[in-house]
Amino acid sequence: MGQVYTQFLGEPAVQPDFTKGPTFDPLYGFPEGRKERQMLATPEEMESAQLPLKSRDYCAHLAIQSRACRQRVWPLVYKCGHEKHAYLNCQYEDYVMRMKEYERERRLLERAKRKAAKAAQEEEEE
Repeated sequence: MGQVYTQFLGEPAVQPDFTKGPTFDPLYGFPEGRKERQMLATPEEMESAQLPLKSRDYCAHLAIQSRACRQRVWPLVYKCGHEKHAYLNCQYEDYVMRMKEYERERRLLERAKRKAAKAAQEEEEE
């Protein structure tokens, strides 16, 4: 919710639009490249597991395992603590990664604005 707040009250020129994808090259600043994220669960597996739409993300394979364990040992669901912990940890890491990407985009927008202001100032001096 913070990005919505800063989108309207902050400086819009340096706030990334969270409804759109990144505007900068994802490999910019990574001379050796980045590892591309892969979905481990296929759409067919998610459909057959009747996974809700909100859970169909990069952690879907762990959500499927957690749900299967809960069905297998019901009503003793406390036995699935390890699977639930793995899923929640994946969700947290995904959240942190998205926040880092948002911050990276914001900083690159600020940098582009500074460069444009510096170029305009240098042109003015000439």
